[in-house]
Amino acid sequence: MSKSVLLFLFLCFTGGLFAQGTIRGIVKNGDDGNSVPFVKVGLMGTDKFSSTDADGLFSIPKVPNGTYTLRVTSSQFEVYEQEVVMTTGAIIDLIIELKTGKTLGAVDVTFTDSDRKIDPGISVVKITQKDILRVPVTGGVSDIAGYFQTVPGVVSTGDQGGQVYVRGGTPIQNKILLDGMTIYNPFHSIGFFSVFETDLIRSADIYTGGYNARYGGRISSVMDITYRDGNSKRFGGKVGISPFTSSLLLEGPLSRANNISFVLAGKASLLEQTSRTLYPYINDGEGLPFNFYDLYGKVSIKGDGNNKLSLFGFSFNDQVTYQAISNLQWNSFGGGANFIFVPQNSELFMKGRLNFSKYDIALQEENLADRTSGILGFEMAFDFTYYLPGKSRLDYGFGFNIFRTEFQTFNEVNKEINEDSNTNEAGAYVSYRYVSKNRLIILEPSIRFQGYSSVGQVTAEPRFSGKVNMTEKMRFKVAGGYYTQNFTSTTSDKDVVNLFYGFITAPTNLPENFVQSNGEVRAVNNGLQKAWHAIGGLEFDLGKRSTLEIEAYYKWFTQLTDINRNKIFDDTPENSDIDDVFKKDFVIESGTAFGGDIVYTYKSQKFYFWAVYSLGKVTRWNGFDFYPPVFDRRHNVNLISTYTFGKNEDWELTGRWNLGSGLPFRQTVGVYEEPVITGITDDYTTGNASELTFLYDSNNNGRLPTYHRFDVNLKKTITSEKFKNVEWEIIGGVTNIYSRQNIFYVNRVTNEKVYQLPIMPSLAVSFRF
Repeated sequence: MSKSVLLFLFLCFTGGLFAQGTIRGIVKNGDDGNSVPFVKVGLMGTDKFSSTDADGLFSIPKVPNGTYTLRVTSSQFEVYEQEVVMTTGAIIDLIIELKTGKTLGAVDVTFTDSDRKIDPGISVVKITQKDILRVPVTGGVSDIAGYFQTVPGVVSTGDQGGQVYVRGGTPIQNKILLDGMTIYNPFHSIGFFSVFETDLIRSADIYTGGYNARYGGRISSVMDITYRDGNSKRFGGKVGISPFTSSLLLEGPLSRANNISFVLAGKASLLEQTSRTLYPYINDGEGLPFNFYDLYGKVSIKGDGNNKLSLFGFSFNDQVTYQAISNLQWNSFGGGANFIFVPQNSELFMKGRLNFSKYDIALQEENLADRTSGILGFEMAFDFTYYLPGKSRLDYGFGFNIFRTEFQTFNEVNKEINEDSNTNEAGAYVSYRYVSKNRLIILEPSIRFQGYSSVGQVTAEPRFSGKVNMTEKMRFKVAGGYYTQNFTSTTSDKDVVNLFYGFITAPTNLPENFVQSNGEVRAVNNGLQKAWHAIGGLEFDLGKRSTLEIEAYYKWFTQLTDINRNKIFDDTPENSDIDDVFKKDFVIESGTAFGGDIVYTYKSQKFYFWAVYSLGKVTRWNGFDFYPPVFDRRHNVNLISTYTFGKNEDWELTGRWNLGSGLPFRQTVGVYEEPVITGITDDYTTGNASELTFLYDSNNNGRLPTYHRFDVNLKKTITSEKFKNVEWEIIGGVTNIYSRQNIFYVNRVTNEKVYQLPIMPSLAVSFRF
């Protein structure tokens, strides 16, 4: 009798378990065949739904037997509905093509809210090309560089050659990815432009901290950019011209079956040629000496179902000459392949990549030795996703890297620092997202194992994020973890303006010991940089159109490496009695970064408003003193607004106002002529040098004036009913509309002030076909 009961219960359980299947697929744009990210896919009348990822893929597992209406909604496309019939154990693969149009606002909001409630992401901004276009642009050319500077916690140190810092992390600690591949220098010397082509960006995820174990090798932030494919339905392109750049994009199908497409994109700077005529008041009539050009090409091959192979290559180049006394140039090139593979009889999604890239930079300065740096990298990596019932999921993957780095520079006392190395890295991760049955609690523990051959160490990096849906309109979220990286910058963190941005692996010429801020002395085992993150925050839905987010963060940089500015002796046996601080190429530091961000967003059909306030404090400990690094900005405000108007909504007005409190700098505390003494009989009272020598404070005690700027753009879009694929865009804009004199740097000898960019009107025209 008991065996019969057990058999009956087993049959009931397994019958319910196996009387279900999976609906999965890819969502595409019906106009060009490109996948559409972040659209909502749901089964009407049920609580089962999903969102497409950056590649347009989705999966709804454990769907019971029956007939359903599948509905796909997006603010940019018409609502799509399809009947699906689920049978026991079936895996239904769908290829869904959406038509351009408008969806119902209420439906879109509902799905968006549902997705936000189950995503444990914290300190992340997910953007699309449309978001980038909302930010007013310099020269009428939209670029993700401008948007990145508006992200909460991001600090930019200038318009001309400024660097970007994220919640206390330096540029070398920010990982920038393009379709999974690391881009070593993503920003050109003039701070308005990146190497990325805006018209190709499908999506971008910007993590300012607390990211999960999928990402490794950086300790501060991640910007993960995904490019779209070329148009597989028809040939087309875009031509653009402005005072700053010229650009060309071509795309189209390469097969009659519309399963192979290509895209080619290039842009080049016109600043050196145009700025002297259009902006003669900049840099005393010398104009803007910035030159760059970028090339990118991609071929996409779509196989059966959701499978795809992409082959790509790029070349990015930059050159700038400052007042004929320094010349900097860098170039980067590479290529590789990405693929997506979805087995027919498995609920697994597999993605992989194989790529290489080369980056070289050189700086030539008058009366100084040349500085050079380079890195050559190869990567092979695989990522797997397995969707589980109730929106839970399992992600895991592994990868391998090979690097070659070269570096030569000289410090302030003209001592050479030279380091070349070859190194390998290997990483593996596992991430599990748990969503409770009532979807009130979402937990995502993850762990990464990272192996560094250069230091002979494997690090275990635990990480965690979670969210609690406290009410329908309020959510609490947390994240944290441990992070390490092998690379160190060839630029000192104490330099306000230094465009020489190279790479080296974890240095070995380091002090044997490090004195911590509490006075304890610890041994220095290797040159890895290490950090812990802790973040907490709240999300509020203030209505159907507005949200409010509040976050607080703390980053503890337990070990940082920096160039030793105090080296005056060679590290040789005869100098063994000299303290390491005066002979080692690099030094060890530690530090903290903490603060908070408040973000308010309002979206309607015609009006968009985004307000960000960031409060932050960054400190470094060098073994002797605490000091604020040059990017320690206490307050930062960004206000962005977009208004669409006109009979056909073909006019768009955008504005951005940015305010940042003053950045630290080293003050001059004395000036003298250093005596020239060559022997004991020399008279020091008459042996003065012909050049002045400055004495500086040691801890960046000065603060530059407050920075603020207001930019405005007005865009007119012209279309044709006869030629629906033809579109003109005319963008008029003004950068720094009230011509605020923001300090760039001050000549310490003459006290001459050099300012950031003044008022700059511009007019840009683009033609899409």
